[in-house]
Amino acid sequence: MDSMTLFVASLAVSCIGALASVLLIKADNAAKTAGCLIGAVAAVLSFIAGLEAVLGDVSSLNTVFFFPFARLELLLNGLAGLIVVLISILAFAGFIYGLSYFDEYPGKVGRAGFFMNTFVASMMLVITADNVFWFLVAFELMSLTSYFLVVIEENKNSIRGGWLYFVIAHVGFVLIMASFLLMTNGVGGSFSFSDFRTHDFGPAVSSACFVLAFFGFGAKAGIIPLHSWLPQAHPEAPSNVSALMSGGMIKIGILGILKVGLDLLAGSGVQLWWGLMVLVFGSISSVLGVVYALHEHDIKRLLAYHSVENIGIILLGVGASMTAHALGNDVIATIALMAALYHTLNHAMFKGELFLGAGSLLYATGTRNMEKMGGLFRRMPVTAVCFLIGALAISAIPPLNGFVSEWFTYQSLFNISTLSDPVVMVFAVASAAALAITGALAVTCFVKAYGVSFASSPRSQEAANAKESPAPMLFSQMLLAAICVVLGIGSPVIAPVLGDVAQSVLAGSAITATSGVSLVNEISGAATSTPAIAIALVVLIGLAFVLRSCLGTKAPAKKTDPWACGYEPNEHMPVVATSFASDVELFMGPLYTLREVCTKICWSIAHVFQKLTGVAQGVEPLPDRFLVDAPSEGADKLAGLASKIEGGNYSVYICYIVAALVVFLVLAVVMV
Repeated sequence: MDSMTLFVASLAVSCIGALASVLLIKADNAAKTAGCLIGAVAAVLSFIAGLEAVLGDVSSLNTVFFFPFARLELLLNGLAGLIVVLISILAFAGFIYGLSYFDEYPGKVGRAGFFMNTFVASMMLVITADNVFWFLVAFELMSLTSYFLVVIEENKNSIRGGWLYFVIAHVGFVLIMASFLLMTNGVGGSFSFSDFRTHDFGPAVSSACFVLAFFGFGAKAGIIPLHSWLPQAHPEAPSNVSALMSGGMIKIGILGILKVGLDLLAGSGVQLWWGLMVLVFGSISSVLGVVYALHEHDIKRLLAYHSVENIGIILLGVGASMTAHALGNDVIATIALMAALYHTLNHAMFKGELFLGAGSLLYATGTRNMEKMGGLFRRMPVTAVCFLIGALAISAIPPLNGFVSEWFTYQSLFNISTLSDPVVMVFAVASAAALAITGALAVTCFVKAYGVSFASSPRSQEAANAKESPAPMLFSQMLLAAICVVLGIGSPVIAPVLGDVAQSVLAGSAITATSGVSLVNEISGAATSTPAIAIALVVLIGLAFVLRSCLGTKAPAKKTDPWACGYEPNEHMPVVATSFASDVELFMGPLYTLREVCTKICWSIAHVFQKLTGVAQGVEPLPDRFLVDAPSEGADKLAGLASKIEGGNYSVYICYIVAALVVFLVLAVVMV
């Protein structure tokens, strides 16, 4: 069975899962089981289809579906297959997780299953759509279904976060639609992406299309300053949905930027300033994202801001690739794009795991506030270990997957800095410095998050009584944590595959990404080996245990109360999130002011949108007053007049008949 057949089958199964959830909406357990298990089957099918596409089985579908003017065109190539793979993994983990986690939403499980299955199917259609009409339809369906998942709790915070997300998503949608309509007009009205790829739109039109698409898809990806919806919406959605939105949906924004800049506008050529603009926004988003994350004590808001940070890191790779491509160096462009694609996959895995871990903490303690946690390592050891792997991965600690993609990103930025353009060198060096600052602050942030949540002693009764999550939730976390390890240690095998995908997007020359078990940069000669690092770490840890057992004292350990300057120790004395981040927050004070400005801008857009809807509600009845109400009132008056004429008296009826006969007689005489 070819990849497209499997892909279409997965869409059909997702629709069955959505329908089953609706039909069983009155029975929570049945709806949960049916929706989650059928959704998991669909995820397995789409994963196999996407993996086949990544490995070279490019397939397409072109048929009439409902609308003859807009053919249903689907393209499953290497790039689309990669995004399908990562969303499939997250969807599978999310559905299995939901077998237990959806118990927290009594009376809403059927709705959750329906919207989640539809959400996954719509994302798959957006990824593979090769036609403007169906791309926009699927994109809008994706936004609407995710909105209903965000507001599923129907409380004040969820409705507020959902509204902001709804507005920003549709602002982005308008920009994307404008970009596509410009391209459609340029090719004579065709909706097919295949016609865009071969057409030269000219520098002005292509630049306008790219800028519109960049900010439109950037709103979906969460780049600064269009990021404010992420910390508002992600914390309010169910945690498995948050994992799917943060790890999967925002990657469609990255896919859109790549699709327009390097694919649909390929006939026009990439311009140098496009890449430099992407580098600037990538640098700003990466640094500010992690700075804002440091300030948060709500663990899901903290992770949402880290999505902004990692989108920035991905954009650094994308910007470096576009810059090198514009300067005619396809080798560097391919390495940079491979780095961006690798980090896209990596971020999906460790961010998905971290959101599922946050959901387990919320499930066990009933709070997202890290200040009220503590001491959870002993009470939730599996969750603690999985969360630690995700924290190390997002902090780019070797040998895990985050280190690999950031290493390639560094190499790409160093490479473009050596090109003969001094302006490019300045942008590349500044971007590398931004990435270094981001990495340091990310480590600081997750030392805070992990230490405050899992170490020390419990700071609330709920934390003291916390228990490990149910088996389905643990399985999903362990699956994603294991993938983080595999993507890191197995990078010598995975990097060449992603290099081939990058090469197919750029239509450039092949690159050498590995040499044996080492990652290499064929331009600079730099090399590193994640398997060797992993082995060295295992050996060093083993030696540490051996030395401790050989040299340690055999005297029994004594337990005593710690010295606390004469005060009785309590749960408030250990370092907490506020005190840990206070120095950094003081240093970064002006940047937090900038955040408030960006947030006010986004809410201003939301308020303008609300005013426009209010005006529309006021204007909407006006046509009805003239086209519907006026004729209706006239008919009522005629009916009233008729009712007066018709009184029910037979004598009157006889008079009417006589009068009518007289009239007809007079007419007959006149006509003769």
